[in-house]
Amino acid sequence: MTKRIAFQGEPGAYGHQACIEARPDYEPLPCPTFEAAIEAVRLGHADLGMIAVENSTYGRVGDVHTLLPESGLHIVDEAFVRVHINLLGKPGAQLNQIRSAAGHVVILPQCGKFLRSHGIAPVTSSDNARAAMDVAAGEDMTAGALASEMAAKIYGLDILARHIEDHDRNTTRFLIMARDPDLNRRGKHGMVTSFVFRVRNIPAALYKAMGGFATNGVNMTKLESYMVGGQFTATQFYAEVEGHPDDRNVQRAMDELDYFTDHIRLMGVFPAAPRRHEKAKP
Repeated sequence: MTKRIAFQGEPGAYGHQACIEARPDYEPLPCPTFEAAIEAVRLGHADLGMIAVENSTYGRVGDVHTLLPESGLHIVDEAFVRVHINLLGKPGAQLNQIRSAAGHVVILPQCGKFLRSHGIAPVTSSDNARAAMDVAAGEDMTAGALASEMAAKIYGLDILARHIEDHDRNTTRFLIMARDPDLNRRGKHGMVTSFVFRVRNIPAALYKAMGGFATNGVNMTKLESYMVGGQFTATQFYAEVEGHPDDRNVQRAMDELDYFTDHIRLMGVFPAAPRRHEKAKP
């Protein structure tokens, strides 16, 4: 039986590209929302889920970090996709004709300089590939879509301008989710342990909780906070550290964290992708 990997968006979305690059032996399954992609994995309609979590230009993707802890799924891998943004138009359209361009709310700021310099109005779409689909289905020669070259091929659109992203290293990071955790692997480039936690309501609790990672030599690569339950006082943190829970220094750090928290949930243990260690160009 063919294995499937769910992603948010229509065929030709960057999530689709991520699936093909990271899991070429899986059949991509398009889903209208991140919630639907997660549910597809939960219900067994897909074996894995490809979930976008952050972009190097835009930052954190929407409410994904609030969805993941409640998903019941586990992070088993990560994937980095170089996002080349293209302006697509109907066959025969010219760049100077385009008056508006549609794309997902995350992608619009990634090519803001290009849109402003060409007097093109940004229009929000539920998905970049959906924007391409809508342009292809319509009759408006002044409407464009911000999407991948794959989307241009799928929907029969012309590429009016290539690689219009503001930054030449524009990259989106995806997390690969599964129903079951995989704690036995050891990656060539190291391991990453991800978890969510809430600190106890005592003075300097977060400072004290983080101290265990410093004293045990554990590198924390990500720490993000977000509110839960609609309360300003209920803050949850998402964290990633280098190492495996079986590593003695990680064990000691997590034990110290446990003392200052009232909730910890392991989200995943996965090999660090090579792209994590790429150095920025001077």
